[in-house]
Amino acid sequence: MLDKLSTDLWVAEGQCVNFHGFAYPTRMVVARLTNGEIWIWSPIKFTDELAQAVVDLGTVKQLISPNKIHHLFLTEWQAHFPEAALWGPQSTIDKRGDLDFHRHLDGEAPSIWQEDFEQFHVQGSLAMDEILFFHKASRTLILADFSENFGEAFLVKNWSVWRRRLAKLWGITDEKGYAPLDWRLSFFQRKKLRQLRDALLNRDIEKVVMAHGEILYVDGKEYLKRSLSWIT
Repeated sequence: MLDKLSTDLWVAEGQCVNFHGFAYPTRMVVARLTNGEIWIWSPIKFTDELAQAVVDLGTVKQLISPNKIHHLFLTEWQAHFPEAALWGPQSTIDKRGDLDFHRHLDGEAPSIWQEDFEQFHVQGSLAMDEILFFHKASRTLILADFSENFGEAFLVKNWSVWRRRLAKLWGITDEKGYAPLDWRLSFFQRKKLRQLRDALLNRDIEKVVMAHGEILYVDGKEYLKRSLSWIT
């Protein structure tokens, strides 16, 4: 149900969802903050069993949407944990006006989890923005769609031949690990993007967890050099 990544950090794998005709896996990250609260990134489909596994770790207080695409299961999680604060970039808040957000996220971590996470804001795109999280203690970078790292086994099982060819063409397989092509092409402000790339590569990153694809358990910085190489 919950796989331990490091001390006070876990991942849970969810079912695939249909995204414009493509099967996309879902994954959430659970962290226990220094203050003991439970922080949940990109909640997957709610089940009582999963909720209980999370509750066994501590009191759920923070629910995170990293970008406006990762919102599908927020309603159920917020309903089950009404005392938890819901956070997301302004784009998510604008999209989900039916939900009660605490406030928007940007490139500066709220004081509640500043000791545990450093935040980065992917900006400059006409299509989407995203909040990235660096878990300091475990040296783990957490991304939603800013890197997609599909392995061959998943693609063979879930994507048709022509879709697999597109995945390679788009650079979202484990040879490259790029952001989706349409998002890459939508950036009009590359200066901020280059600054973000340089900041990430300046961190001592060991693990990389993305919402879609193979987790990097070692050599995270080397992976990022490759996955961010499209930024020029």
